[in-house]
Amino acid sequence: MRHFEELVMSGDWDEVESYLAAFTKLEDNRYSMKIYFEIRKQKYLEALDKKNGAAALEILVKDLKVFAAYNEDIFKELNLLLTLENFSLNWQHQLCQNPKPNPDIKTLFVDHTCGQSHPNGARTPSSVTNPLMGSVPKPAGFPPLGAHGPFQSAPPPMPSPLTGWMANPSSVPHPSVFAGPFGFAPANNSAMITHPRTPPTNNPAVDYQTADSEHASKRMRTLATSNEVNHMPVNILPVGHMGQSHGQSSNSSDDLPKVVMMTLNQGSAVKSMDFNPVQQALLLVGTSNGETMIWELGSKEKRAHKNFKVWDLGASSMPLQASLTDDNTASINRVKWSPNGTLFGVAYSKHIVQLYSYHGIGGDDVRNHLEIEAHVGSVNDLAFSHPNKQLCIVTCGDDRLIKVWDAVTGTKQYTFEGHEAPVYSVCPHYKENIQFLLSTATDGKIKSWLYDTNGSRVDYDAPGHSSTRMAYSADGTRLFSCGTNKEGDSFIVEWNEVEGARKHSYQGLKRSVEVVQFDTTKNRYLAAGDECLIKFWDMDNDGLLKTHDANGGLPASPCLKFNKAGTLLAVSTNENGIKILANVDGINLLRMMQIRALGVAAKARKMSMLGAASTSVGPSEDRVTPMPSTVMMNGDNPSPVNVKPRIEDITMENSEIRKSIEITEPAQCRSIRLPDNTSSAMRVSRLIYTNSGLGILALAANAVHKLWKWTRNDGNLTAKATTSVIPQLWQPTSGILMTNDISDANPEDAVHCIALSKNDAYVVSASGGKVSLFNITNFKTLHTFMAPPPAATFLAFSPLDNNIMAIGMEDSSIEIYHVRVNEVKMKLEGHNKRITGLAFSDVLNVLVSAGADSQLCVWNTSGWEKQTSKQLQIPAGRVSAPLAETRVQFHKDQTHLLAVHETQIAVYEAPRLESPKQWFPPETSSLITDATYSCDSQSIFVGFKDGRVAILASSTLTLRCRISSAAYLPNNSNVRVHPLVIAAHPHEADQFALGLSDGGVCVLEPLESEGKWGTSPKLENGAGPSGTTPSAASTADQAQS
Repeated sequence: MRHFEELVMSGDWDEVESYLAAFTKLEDNRYSMKIYFEIRKQKYLEALDKKNGAAALEILVKDLKVFAAYNEDIFKELNLLLTLENFSLNWQHQLCQNPKPNPDIKTLFVDHTCGQSHPNGARTPSSVTNPLMGSVPKPAGFPPLGAHGPFQSAPPPMPSPLTGWMANPSSVPHPSVFAGPFGFAPANNSAMITHPRTPPTNNPAVDYQTADSEHASKRMRTLATSNEVNHMPVNILPVGHMGQSHGQSSNSSDDLPKVVMMTLNQGSAVKSMDFNPVQQALLLVGTSNGETMIWELGSKEKRAHKNFKVWDLGASSMPLQASLTDDNTASINRVKWSPNGTLFGVAYSKHIVQLYSYHGIGGDDVRNHLEIEAHVGSVNDLAFSHPNKQLCIVTCGDDRLIKVWDAVTGTKQYTFEGHEAPVYSVCPHYKENIQFLLSTATDGKIKSWLYDTNGSRVDYDAPGHSSTRMAYSADGTRLFSCGTNKEGDSFIVEWNEVEGARKHSYQGLKRSVEVVQFDTTKNRYLAAGDECLIKFWDMDNDGLLKTHDANGGLPASPCLKFNKAGTLLAVSTNENGIKILANVDGINLLRMMQIRALGVAAKARKMSMLGAASTSVGPSEDRVTPMPSTVMMNGDNPSPVNVKPRIEDITMENSEIRKSIEITEPAQCRSIRLPDNTSSAMRVSRLIYTNSGLGILALAANAVHKLWKWTRNDGNLTAKATTSVIPQLWQPTSGILMTNDISDANPEDAVHCIALSKNDAYVVSASGGKVSLFNITNFKTLHTFMAPPPAATFLAFSPLDNNIMAIGMEDSSIEIYHVRVNEVKMKLEGHNKRITGLAFSDVLNVLVSAGADSQLCVWNTSGWEKQTSKQLQIPAGRVSAPLAETRVQFHKDQTHLLAVHETQIAVYEAPRLESPKQWFPPETSSLITDATYSCDSQSIFVGFKDGRVAILASSTLTLRCRISSAAYLPNNSNVRVHPLVIAAHPHEADQFALGLSDGGVCVLEPLESEGKWGTSPKLENGAGPSGTTPSAASTADQAQS
């Protein structure tokens, strides 16, 4: 096998096939057929990649034509590739961490889905994107390869071997070998997501080289599936590496959270808990008496507390009003955070679901968002999903229905009927970009649904006909369920999604009066509350791994929940409390947060002094009640308050405000200047971190890109960007440079723009000429498009569909460009000067544009209509340059918008762009050159023309820290140097990089002893880089609307 692997790695496909022929023939079985097809397909694609049409044609006729007997359509698609121009071998696929033979490339600029890793180490192929993994309709009767997931449907015969219960999500024809599975029937609109039978376990996967390998474009794509299912934001807390691993995360159960760190007094029985996916020490709790609380574990404080109350009783149905007349209380059945942690939902035992927004800025920013009378009777579960690329909330109830609601507007999207008993739980998921939904009922029935009106695709029985909840492992590759039936028998199992059979039945659960609750963590462990204990299992072993009593005091069937990283575990207690257990990383996380707790508490006290007046809530016609921007503190008292405090209110509190830190010497912070041995010293025009946080990419004024990478070594085990290790200026072995196409004009006079794909594989960039697409692995130019005039001046990708790109132009227009079909879909006009900034919000479904005319425009991404526009308010006495740039960026909550202009920093609330907070540097200060949010959006890093950098608190726009150029520039510099662009690290909240006017790039971090920017001494009023005076603060307030 090792010899075979070496042949594969070398890319000598003729030798690979010759060696394989000694063991198996093409027609022996479906697996041999698949392997032979992949070998020959690789030869064919490499010939196309080398633009050797004659060789490609010969391979097509001699080697691949044999497969036409099994699927003529895919053979036609292979033929079609001969006609494509600029074809590059799997170019979007080269940097996939777990590449598979035939990727599902639906978009060019994000990692496509490459499927799951099989638990035994073998990589399981996916039939959706692998042309031979579906059943091969061989004339002689080739047997079908497995049933269709997640469970095998009963009786009706399928019209096609690959016609199943999952609908094909893509309606855009794409002439590519990657477009559909082998055996796919184009005439049938019902394709599917299939999950093939597990291949033999004695077929190990090849451990392929990294993307930097010179063999990257030749290696065979391994049989793998995706480890990129969860697209939630990364952990924003600066702890050690705690990201979800894919595969076995640890070799020891010592990694489980078992140390009791604290006990929280909840006051009533805990019914449901959920950790925020971003702020991983933020715990949402729902109780039996209808209370909802948010606990900040670092400070052990309640960040929010809400009691059960119908917001608009007058618009409620008669059954709900009647039930409240008899008893105005309700229990909480489920609490759940949205994937990005900015919304949370609460499902009650009486009819309704309430959604709140949580922005985490300015203290306790919790607002009523939507109230939905979702079901008749109890709402038993809720979950968030993304059907049709929009955030939705899924609910189920005693009325035997499942409903899907738009999480922004509350509009009902779907109603699923078919269960014959109350629906107990829902579990949305997706695989291969197919969105689907699993549901369970109290009679033990399991059903699966697509987001359509065609009914359930699956009807299967839960073990023991139990009331069951289902959950996927963190990487989305393994499906588990846990439940208890009426006789008290409990079951925790892993499902074989192909056959709908139990793959593992875990031992150790006893008879229980209540339904046993469970959770999964680290793609390896299961935990359930049973017999006043926490019981742990290894996912790959049926036997009980370990039990833990959490120092006693647990109920018979405690409620429990892991945080996303698996470092903390919350478990309910007998005394209506919650115990927080931690492992080593969790302990470090909590200790770090406790150090910060004093400052957080001071900020919370300051915000509580702002006060608010009560208001009533208006009626709603359809019992979906969108709520105004209000803050509800201390339960039942809704308070309509501008949660963005007026700057003068903050600056007047002389005794409460801390003085900003002045950093004037290199010893007061950590900084490095990135090495650059090139002869070019052109100014840095654009600067971005890679999304992994392992590198920095700069675009210089001469249209040349530079990439620095940090490597893994003894001094930097994580390979992350850091000031403690010098990175390498990286170049491929070919020595070529990534250089943009330039117009006839001097590139130094051009407007430069750049965007990086989410998988860090591709760069889209322009410098006055055509827009260029580069492969970041080898610096090759893959494609150029949109020749000027007009020239592109800003680039941004839609977060919901990365085939869609917004391109700002020199002539003030915005072109909505579809990358895959190379077509401009829409041209937007609303500015008077060139476009200087673009930002999408996937929560609001809007695009915000900014221009050199100092105007902001909001466009609805559904029909691209302009919703509103706003002119920046230039402060009195300041004159803006004729073509001064305005940049825009969304806060991580996707509703607050940062606008950066040379005269000001402004924060608006989208989409109406109302209630701006503005910060103006004092008149004695120099102009702003650039600014950006930190990765957690708690800070704003601002660069100035005099070389200084200011760090503002984003919630109040007050100055936390001021850094002189002397702290990061050498003393012997005779040239006046200043930052032109600034970039924030994507995972480290206090690290940022500066692109300088002399062509250099500097990275800055606070001292390790400080931990963050601006942590001490006492301060007078002011927020300006030179110390804003009270009058300056007043000026800032006067500019507010």
